[in-house]
Amino acid sequence: MKIIILGAGQVGASVAESLVSEQNDITVVDIDPARLRALQDRFDLRTLVGSASHPSVLAEAGAADADLLIAVTQSDETNLVACKVAARMFNVPRRVARIRATDFLNDEKVLGPEGFEVDLSICPEQVLTDYIVKLVEFPEALQVLDFADGRVSLVAVRSYMGGPLVGRQLKDLRKHIPGVDTRVVAIFRRDRAIVPDGDTVIEVDDEVFCLAPEKHIRRVMRELRRMDRPVKRVMVAGGGNIGLRLARALENDYSVRVVEHNKRRCEMLAAKVNRALVLNGDATDEELLEQENIAEMDLFVAVTNDDEHNIMSALLAKRMGARRVVALINRRSYVDLLQSGEIDIAISPAQATIGKLLAHVRRGDVVSVHSLRRGAAEALEAVVHGDRESCRVTGRRIDEIDLPAGTTIGALVRGDEVIMAHHDSVIQAEDHVIVFVADKKTLPRVEKLFQVGVRFL
Repeated sequence: MKIIILGAGQVGASVAESLVSEQNDITVVDIDPARLRALQDRFDLRTLVGSASHPSVLAEAGAADADLLIAVTQSDETNLVACKVAARMFNVPRRVARIRATDFLNDEKVLGPEGFEVDLSICPEQVLTDYIVKLVEFPEALQVLDFADGRVSLVAVRSYMGGPLVGRQLKDLRKHIPGVDTRVVAIFRRDRAIVPDGDTVIEVDDEVFCLAPEKHIRRVMRELRRMDRPVKRVMVAGGGNIGLRLARALENDYSVRVVEHNKRRCEMLAAKVNRALVLNGDATDEELLEQENIAEMDLFVAVTNDDEHNIMSALLAKRMGARRVVALINRRSYVDLLQSGEIDIAISPAQATIGKLLAHVRRGDVVSVHSLRRGAAEALEAVVHGDRESCRVTGRRIDEIDLPAGTTIGALVRGDEVIMAHHDSVIQAEDHVIVFVADKKTLPRVEKLFQVGVRFL
């Protein structure tokens, strides 16, 4: 697939890294030559210095025969104009724009065919807010993801010493929670993927990915993880766009405090929240944290624009007694270094937001994609079409399908029914199939399984 990425910032670079590894033809456009040189040194892609919304620049980038345009510059206006120009002048089939302003996001006339002709709009701040809110609802989880309009949940938990299933085989799971059908779709042990079967034994500190109907997910988690007491008190370090969205999302159900160092920003925050308490100060100030009873906080979330500040404030909050700490970290090397250490969860913004975009790139009818394990693995929801002759999965039992190593079909959603997948489950046309892929290198083979042959069309 020929893809043009406009913007070489954190999001653009992460998108390029994710897609170039899948043998796509990538061109990245940015006004900063240094950013482009850094990308070209790391990846096999083409770069172009220029303004993303200029027709001459898009023409030089190859828009005339591009399959997809992804506009993720820092400017909403540039992204919107680039999509419009790509649609009208170059007939680019699919156009994605990063949009921050809610005025644009909530207006179909602005984004739709009569406006800037954006096929998919992505608001990274809102995606991250939703992601963190899920972690507040499930404080025991490392990651919580939804499929099939929320009917199926995939959660990642770390098993602990003394857990009911630790040291036991997975087939015992059904005995522990009768009446609940669930699938453990993957286990990561010391950063190595294990494809689980009934005889697999869960060990202490295993990262376990479990798929279950949303209504049963807490019962399943209880077997793998000691259930924490519910979150009541949350402190947010950073009053930027994410901090504001997070405070507004949580303030009606939790006691929320926001710490922001900029006084004028604090005044604006105080005017936009209802119940949250806004504090002017530095989240790395030990005296301030002590005054605000950090030891009583159930969750501390650092979401400033500075990685080092997020790391230091989260580490300090943990040392001073915060029960659980989450840090937003842009540099992937930091994420890998800190995850599962003193910081309970390190979130990579780019990896958390890239899933929505990947669903637009995957071949076949893919409804949703979630990037896992800092981009190393992926979970996707694909819709099955065709018949047994035209599609490699339709009308077949799961044990008849030639799945790549490390790939697991976890569940089928048929209408309103959620069916946990077993070896003898038969996939039917129009089923939504939830697939876990432990190694992204096998994704092209997985995509081919769900593609429909020309004969059916």
